[in-house]
Amino acid sequence: MLGVPVTPRPTADLVDEYGETLASLPLQLRSFGRHPRFAGPAVTVRCFEDNALLKKTLAEHPDPVGRVLVIDGGGSYRSALVGDVIAGIAADRGWAGIVVHGCIRDSVAIDDLTIGVKALGTNPRKSEKTGAGSVDVVIEIGGVIISPGQVVHSDEDGVVVLP
Repeated sequence: MLGVPVTPRPTADLVDEYGETLASLPLQLRSFGRHPRFAGPAVTVRCFEDNALLKKTLAEHPDPVGRVLVIDGGGSYRSALVGDVIAGIAADRGWAGIVVHGCIRDSVAIDDLTIGVKALGTNPRKSEKTGAGSVDVVIEIGGVIISPGQVVHSDEDGVVVLP
């Protein structure tokens, strides 16, 4: 699956097809960016109120095209993990999308980018820049376990993770 973009499918159709074996994030995520629908293999990051590792991962991943960065930010609303610079790096490098269990900033600028971004909300406050966190680890968001490489689909109805 390396380097092969996944065609987004309607999440409702996937739920109908896979039933209870399909995980659906039980969160009301807001949609940003020009691509409300996106899909691809997950690259996972766990970080809390610190986005240096996100920027590095988006900029340096050896095969970003068509992938979805799924960020476990602990659900924090206190600062933004993704802004226009970080989302711009993702768009420029061909990432399919970003799912943030946390906040973004620069939402108007992100809405002009050719990428899909889902997040809990917005906060103009910058995050820390220490580089704390982990990449390509199993994460849990809203009770849903997401492993690196699992295929994520996102559309206007939500975010699902294929079994």
